[in-house]
Amino acid sequence: MVSMDDKLELAVGAKTAKALSGALELHTVGDLVHYYPRRYAERGQLTDIAGLELGEHATVMARVKSVNERRMRERRGWILEVVLTDGTRTLDCKFFNQRHHAAKLKPGVSALFAGKVSIYRNKLQLTNPDYHPVDEETEDEAIDDFIGLIPVYPATAKVQSWQLAKCVRQTLGMLDPVEDPLPERLRTRHSYVSYDEAIRAIHLAKDWPGVQVAKERLKWGEALAVQLALAQRRHAAVARPAPVCARKADGLGADFDQRLPFTLTAGQQEVGEAIAVDLGKEHPMNRLLQGEVGSGKTIVALRAMLQVVDAGRQAALLAPTEVLAAQHARSLAAMLGDLAQAGQLGGAEHATRIALLTGSLSAAQRKQAMLDVVSGAAGIVVGTHALIQDKVEFADLGLMVVDEQHRFGVEQRDALRTRAGENKSPHVLVMTATPIPRTVAMTVYGDLETSSLRELPAGRSPISTAVVPVAEKPAWLDRAWQRVREEVAAGHQAYIVCPRIGEQQSADEDVNEALESDSDGRRPPLAVLDVAEELAAGPLSGLRLAILHGRLPTEEKDAVMRSFAGGELDVLVATTVVEVGVDVPNATAMVIMDADRFGVSQLHQLRGRVGRGSAAGVCLLVTESPAGTATRDRLDAVASTLDGFELARVDLEMRREGDILGASQSGKQSALKLLSLLRDEDLIAEARAEAQALIAYAPDLADFPGLAQMVANLVNDSRAEYLEKV
Repeated sequence: MVSMDDKLELAVGAKTAKALSGALELHTVGDLVHYYPRRYAERGQLTDIAGLELGEHATVMARVKSVNERRMRERRGWILEVVLTDGTRTLDCKFFNQRHHAAKLKPGVSALFAGKVSIYRNKLQLTNPDYHPVDEETEDEAIDDFIGLIPVYPATAKVQSWQLAKCVRQTLGMLDPVEDPLPERLRTRHSYVSYDEAIRAIHLAKDWPGVQVAKERLKWGEALAVQLALAQRRHAAVARPAPVCARKADGLGADFDQRLPFTLTAGQQEVGEAIAVDLGKEHPMNRLLQGEVGSGKTIVALRAMLQVVDAGRQAALLAPTEVLAAQHARSLAAMLGDLAQAGQLGGAEHATRIALLTGSLSAAQRKQAMLDVVSGAAGIVVGTHALIQDKVEFADLGLMVVDEQHRFGVEQRDALRTRAGENKSPHVLVMTATPIPRTVAMTVYGDLETSSLRELPAGRSPISTAVVPVAEKPAWLDRAWQRVREEVAAGHQAYIVCPRIGEQQSADEDVNEALESDSDGRRPPLAVLDVAEELAAGPLSGLRLAILHGRLPTEEKDAVMRSFAGGELDVLVATTVVEVGVDVPNATAMVIMDADRFGVSQLHQLRGRVGRGSAAGVCLLVTESPAGTATRDRLDAVASTLDGFELARVDLEMRREGDILGASQSGKQSALKLLSLLRDEDLIAEARAEAQALIAYAPDLADFPGLAQMVANLVNDSRAEYLEKV
């Protein structure tokens, strides 16, 4: 018999344990037992081919539709071409110099096929896949004990799903009964089966009701562990005092409000009032401000910072990149005018100073900025993660504003809470332009109160979005470049966004069909340096082009952005450094190359860079992804709506839960595997209420050792990563 903590070789043997360790990082019996099936194949039911993703290692139940043998044109040898079907769509399989498979893969045969999904001539395919027939006359011991349902595991090229199924079954047969971490009263009140029953049924259930019962119990455990961890964070956060920053009727904040050339939206006023009240309390504010691209979060944050400065304290704004930090410093200075010129000629009566602190400042600049911060001369400090460093000392930090929270980890956020000195925690305002569904807010940002800005300020222009499928309609790309020229001719500007900067390729991209077996069939992502050169010499020749990416020196990046903002450039070819914070009202067009390489939220963020002025914007999503794939569905979803909150929900529907929670589809382990942030809203809310009651009774969970261990397993080592993913 074996226990969860035992080495895996005790259950499956040294050779198999070594394979599982190397391919999937499974080292103990517990690692394997907690490696749950991704889904289940039911005999006679075929896998939906439309759900496949390029580049993933997929396992599908499919039926052979046709088989064909032919000689390779470029090399000596044969190709066995097998067409699979799920009853609706087809998937090509190619075997190079493996004609013997034809004897087993006759038309009509059903099998589990496993391999890397690639693309060839705009069609998805599996190259040299492994397979396992499931017809009664051909099945063997690897899956013959599974009646009705066959578990399908996240696998790799070295360890297939059916091999994992055999290992799991063998291990469970040797496993000692597993102690339940939930108190019996809690489990009974919610009518859940025991942990031991659930952990076995998730792998061995014979029918769907058995799977559902197991999943509900295990998901509840995951949800409760998350909410307990977050409830402990909230308890610890409010235990420390905060700098009290009450509002002043006359001061910098009041002067700024009087000068505003526009009326705040109802949402800005409502959220601003809630923040103002929080800042005046003795316990630290921990608030998440989410809002659409262009909804006016920065003005809300600035008004909060001015309230803190009026209270004689400092406010810091943390940005994810130097480009964005510099942009924020410039925009804050522009909005404040002489209110940001304290100690200078022309400064207003109530004024402060803005200090910019980034890692690439010169020694002299950094020294001056540090002096302004430590002396308190700078009321507002803007910077990157350099602000978190121990060497940066604030005179009296009252508020920390974190822009684009999804770029920062929870550990960094916790580090900010220790910077107020005198055993105090500064107030924390976290901002994101990536709208967050309620369940994600409860789970990923469960230690924060949440406010939303849904109303866009007056004057924002509409943005039209279209997918440009260049593999099917190559002429559409020519039209895209014509569209850019039309916008420039009308006096506007454009962004061209690429996935990477540009490097030497290590492999020849001109592969023949025999070499297709070694790749997913896609060329490397397009690069800024290459695309800019091609555009300047071709479809956009004669226009004023410049490039922008993260590897440029800070001075050069700032110079490029200033030139673009000043209208001295027509087209900016850039990476995603323009994703957030860049505000050029005259930019009306954006072409996103290889748009399929970006996520839904990132595409929405990028699109928000255009249409910021009086003229309408246009965003073109260029892709080679075939129609009917999940990737194209994502792009179509982005093109269909400008509602970021709706897209956030679509994103949850389309992404795998493992991606959302920080768990790799193969290999890297996470304590969260089954919880769905989309479908389990009621369960998460229930677990949140239960966790709050438990932590109020026993903050350290000393009376509940099983629950304490659940939380420890979740947050130790790298397992807090789920908190950083959205």
